Amino acid sequence: MIRCYVTDRRAGDVVVFAKRAIDEGVDLIQIREKDLAASALLELVCRVRDLAASTKTRVLVNDRVDIAMAASVGVQLPENGLPAHHVRPLVRLVGVSTHSPDSSLAAEKAAADFIVFGPIFDTPGKTAVGLPALRSIASSVKIPVLAIGGITRDNVPLVIDAGAAGFAAIRMFQRL
Repeated sequence: MIRCYVTDRRAGDVVVFAKRAIDEGVDLIQIREKDLAASALLELVCRVRDLAASTKTRVLVNDRVDIAMAASVGVQLPENGLPAHHVRPLVRLVGVSTHSPDSSLAAEKAAADFIVFGPIFDTPGKTAVGLPALRSIASSVKIPVLAIGGITRDNVPLVIDAGAAGFAAIRMFQRL
């Protein structure tokens, strides 16, 4: 099962949460600090990358191919962002966030390594797509599908049973 910690510094120190997630053996850390200036984002990505250097954890940065290239990490592209095949020669790992069957199939066709699909369960400000949609996507693509949106320890078995290869979460990894 693939576990992905998606950062949110509004809840506290991203580096502290990332270190804990790395120590717990998380597979991916997606640095999702969209509002940081490029220099601050690069510094944060490099700090987390260095923490993960001798572990199995791989680091991605949200939507910033330039930062991914500068830090030698992966990139998590938005559904309406650059196609994965344009980014593939530039970075080591490419994920794509998707919210529909069409965008999920397009991400696979464009050579994404995996997709993050959701929100599966209700989250503030977003309407859930639900487990049936996850099941449909997971059976339609050959690349790993990570469920996102309202993921808790209690509902992880439900998303795995629906065919997800794993999950991505924010709050689950940011407990104190």
